[in-house]
Amino acid sequence: MSRLYSEPHSSPWGQIDQCTMHCLGIFDVMTPRHGGIMVASEVEEILSPVARERGWRVDGYLCYEEDCDAPIVLRELLDKDLIQIPKYFKSREAYETVINESLKLWHPEYWQSRQNSLQKAQQPSHTAIQAER
Repeated sequence: MSRLYSEPHSSPWGQIDQCTMHCLGIFDVMTPRHGGIMVASEVEEILSPVARERGWRVDGYLCYEEDCDAPIVLRELLDKDLIQIPKYFKSREAYETVINESLKLWHPEYWQSRQNSLQKAQQPSHTAIQAER
């Protein structure tokens, strides 16, 4: 069966106790001591190149450690409206604040790259300005 639909059988953090699919091919795994997010290679292109650089490969998955690295994947999935906000958060803003603060602390270079991309996307392109003339 494809890695898109079936849970990973092993993880870099040990035996999997619990596994939740965030979206097709992207799994949140928990082990007795740790866990993280595993992204099947078939869907890794959904992540930006900068996000893919932060993961490490294990058995056909890009892996992101839960404490520091997983917010990279969560941020990208939120930006694409591909995941639901966990029920224990009162609002999307509260969830985004937790993720963003973690990224600023543990991955400032990723955060800056994301901010630069957002700013660039908001600026009118030179071609569009010329077309208006």
